[in-house]
Amino acid sequence: MRDPLFQPIRIKGLELKNRIAVPAMHLNMAEDFQVTEAMLAFYRERAAGGAGMICAGFATVDEMSGSSLNIGAHRDDLLPGLSRLAETIARGGAASGLQLNHAGRYNFSFFMDGKQPVAPSALASRLTKETPRALEKDEIAGIVESFGQAASRVKRAGFDAVEILCGTGYLISEFLSPLTNQRTDEYGGSPENRLRFPLEVLQAVRASVGRDYPVMVRLNGNDLMQGGMGREALQKVGRILVEAGTADLLHVNVGWHEAPVPQITPAVPRGGFAYLARELREHAGVPVMASHRINDPNKARELIADGLCDLVAMGRGLIADPKLPEKAGQGREGEIVHCIGCGQGCFDNLFQLKSVECLANPRAGHELEAGPEPAGEGKTVLVVGGGPAGLTAALTAHERGHRVLLWESGERLGGQLHLAGAPPGRGEFAVLAEDLARQVRLRDIEVRTGHPATAEAVVQAAPDEVILATGGAPIQPSIPGAEAEHVCQAWDVLSGSCWPGQQVAVIGGGAVGVETALFLAERGTLTGEELKFLLNHGVEPCEYLRSLCLKGTKEVMLIEMLEKVGRDIGKSSKWGMLQDLQRFGVSVRTGTKALEITSSGVRVETEAGQEEIAAETVVLAAGTKPVNHLREELRAQGLPCRTVGDAAAVGTAFQAIHAGYRAGLEV
Repeated sequence: MRDPLFQPIRIKGLELKNRIAVPAMHLNMAEDFQVTEAMLAFYRERAAGGAGMICAGFATVDEMSGSSLNIGAHRDDLLPGLSRLAETIARGGAASGLQLNHAGRYNFSFFMDGKQPVAPSALASRLTKETPRALEKDEIAGIVESFGQAASRVKRAGFDAVEILCGTGYLISEFLSPLTNQRTDEYGGSPENRLRFPLEVLQAVRASVGRDYPVMVRLNGNDLMQGGMGREALQKVGRILVEAGTADLLHVNVGWHEAPVPQITPAVPRGGFAYLARELREHAGVPVMASHRINDPNKARELIADGLCDLVAMGRGLIADPKLPEKAGQGREGEIVHCIGCGQGCFDNLFQLKSVECLANPRAGHELEAGPEPAGEGKTVLVVGGGPAGLTAALTAHERGHRVLLWESGERLGGQLHLAGAPPGRGEFAVLAEDLARQVRLRDIEVRTGHPATAEAVVQAAPDEVILATGGAPIQPSIPGAEAEHVCQAWDVLSGSCWPGQQVAVIGGGAVGVETALFLAERGTLTGEELKFLLNHGVEPCEYLRSLCLKGTKEVMLIEMLEKVGRDIGKSSKWGMLQDLQRFGVSVRTGTKALEITSSGVRVETEAGQEEIAAETVVLAAGTKPVNHLREELRAQGLPCRTVGDAAAVGTAFQAIHAGYRAGLEV
């Protein structure tokens, strides 16, 4: 049977070779609105990887619509760079699109030389912590005209299609939503009036590009905002835009940046929001594209084959593995490295005004830099440790032509990625462990598991160079009572080798402590499979079943001596995990120092004095220490070695993988 993922599809007169699209994503790679060599290199690699379409952006329509780190489409002098971008994508074999947007109240005055952001109404944004200025009617007309002129530039630059962003909490969706549009003129009030600005923008775009040029609309399926636009209202908007002849494809988005529901984190099931595309597709009359957390070709073809959508947007999936479409089309899906939804490089970087990178792919965002080029002289390289740093170092060194040996003391490869993948909603980290291990086993790399390394064994193997990726170990804090029988390490809980009682105190509010507390708090809750069965058969009322999804069987308290928990969790993941602590009933005690572990709990000290917290089991999550005893022993033997990952300095999986990659480049 024909693979539904690799059937061509037409958008107006434009034919795409397959159903995989790279959607517009913030890259922070532009300079003064200009397309850069780094951006061209990024998109060149994704186009060559086999995607059917690449939509770059977003691109600005005027000076107030974005920052200089965005692609600019608001001036004619920007056309040469836009043309180079369109040509680069086309030469790679993909159709090209450019998304136009106006950030509205989501823009920062910092990016506009202190100018106040604009919006339908002067209502503060929780994202920016700024209050915008309400637009005058003549300014609205000017923005409409700017969209039309920018769309004309997109077409003149040689792009195959233009996309208009009508969701995510930016200006167009701010006009649509009663939450942010409190105008009393013809642009506010009734749903018809709130739709006036989006329609005028899209009509101006259509007039500027012509009837036959594909216009795509990225529209929310649900804003996920209390008091905002819900599913049914937005479906109606989508139908109106199509009937007006202003949308040739509907790209279904979800949520605003302020929405309290996670949209891109590992906790979101793969394809979990595709139902919104399904409902629009049933009435739209134009192709519909689903998005959000679609990172695997099997899930993508399932969504298409089952009629939920016509195309899939796989943005971060192709940051992690640019060749995902090629591998899927050639039956090499076992070689794919999946996006895990961590946001550590692609999203957290944006808050630091850095360009996009990737935890799973250390090449992402660095395409202009020299990659794993063939070594002048092949060496025998021994990598000690099969965690994320060691696996990446081994793969990179092998790619350069070295003979690589990999020793791992445990019985499986992946190291702490398996621990990171144990808590609920974090399973994609374990998927990455399997992906990296599979890449190693597919190559001519000699792997030995269950093989602890000693200095004598390393010397006997006679490698030319050694990369030590021996990882870390949990810190045993110097708290009286920490050696008691009812005390265990968080690592033991996450690995399943320790079974805490019903009343648990977790000492340490960093990432591992938060993850362990959530892991324990969800013990005894309904699984998704159980919930579906009980719902389908009407066994219990929905609200009762929801309570069983949230209320576990353990009483969990998280103890942290600092004033905040989760200090080492990335910004894009932290807010959701902190919400989950509250949602699943974890008691959080900050500013609380553990003084002693007693037979019945933990004696702590706060500003109010000392008290004892009752606990049947105490779990230690006091941090990690490097394991690197081999380094000095090998140096004493005259063997050159490099130390990477936690063995060198305790850090994140992102840091470990990137360090392993650099070590593989350097040997």
